[in-house]
Amino acid sequence: MDFSLTEEQTMFRDLFRDFAQKEVAKVAQHADEREEPPVALLKKAAAQGFLAATVPEDLGGAALDLLSYSLLLEELAKECLSTAVTLAVHNSLVNATLVKYGSAEQQEKWLPILAENLGGFAATEPDAGSDAARVTTRATRQGESYLLSGVKTWVSNAGQAKVLLVLAQTAGGPSIFIIDPAAPGVKIGLREPTTGLRGVAINTVYFDLVEVADADRVGAEGEGLIIAQAANTHLQLALAAAALGLAEGASALGRSFAIERKQFGVSIATKQGLGNYFADCEIEQEALRHLIEYAAWLAGEGKAYAPAALKAKLFGAKIARTAANLMLQVHGGYGFSDEYAISRLYRDAKALDFLGGTPQLGRVVIAQQVFAGAGLTIKP
Repeated sequence: MDFSLTEEQTMFRDLFRDFAQKEVAKVAQHADEREEPPVALLKKAAAQGFLAATVPEDLGGAALDLLSYSLLLEELAKECLSTAVTLAVHNSLVNATLVKYGSAEQQEKWLPILAENLGGFAATEPDAGSDAARVTTRATRQGESYLLSGVKTWVSNAGQAKVLLVLAQTAGGPSIFIIDPAAPGVKIGLREPTTGLRGVAINTVYFDLVEVADADRVGAEGEGLIIAQAANTHLQLALAAAALGLAEGASALGRSFAIERKQFGVSIATKQGLGNYFADCEIEQEALRHLIEYAAWLAGEGKAYAPAALKAKLFGAKIARTAANLMLQVHGGYGFSDEYAISRLYRDAKALDFLGGTPQLGRVVIAQQVFAGAGLTIKP
């Protein structure tokens, strides 16, 4: 198997890296301190086509393959995980869902809006997170439309979104609906105060008898969980790439500090104890890169890639935390100060555990795959 990038993928990677270093890096700390998304930066990202990254050309998108898309998120996350997660949620949960399951009319209506504005996916509720089948938000049919009511929590991009995909119960089972956040009956709550990812607009959203046209239901009634699971698989691969980027960014910060910092008359980079930190991170990052490449290859070949994406996501979250923790240790007491960027990466890394499904539930799924056919039932 050839692991080298194509000429086109190399060109894309260089484009993404240039954008991240010139545009993302200079606003990352400010977005974290202000606890608000970098609006001007996201407009520049839209102008580059990043808000339609994997949308086919005939639907107005950039038509990136999944490996190129992973390279985009990796480069963005090196400088700012918030920006990478914002685009991952938008592209993987919203755009990818409409491309795969949306009708021609839905694609024609909503994808041009999403090429210039953010979208969000509202599934989690106060009492329904990993168990999406337990959602209580309900869409009740009224003639040719539905009336939708309920509460959704932890909705990434909600504070800026122009389009929301909402998972709700119907008479036929869980279903997905497209909702305009400006529609009557929709209320966007205050941004949630978070430990990290402070540059992502994460809000609670309230729906009070929101009228939704039948034409804005994605797929048939009862297909909501299948659609949500497919979207989450796409997101898991995206998050793995973002995790790789954060880990690389943390290592780069640690390397620069270790070279410049002097103790006992020499650079601390010469100390074997610290060298072990960098060696371990390098090994783990290389392993994650190949997990991502394999999952993206499977997807490109039209093969089932959900198991590979899940493994990459779980491993990615782990090594991102490890790298951020070890590189903060390299900084010593300075790492505990928000004056240094490593503290932001340290806080952001923890979010990768929760996004795209918890590691506990993910391991249950993998264990089920391990014991498939053995007549055993593995439960959460």
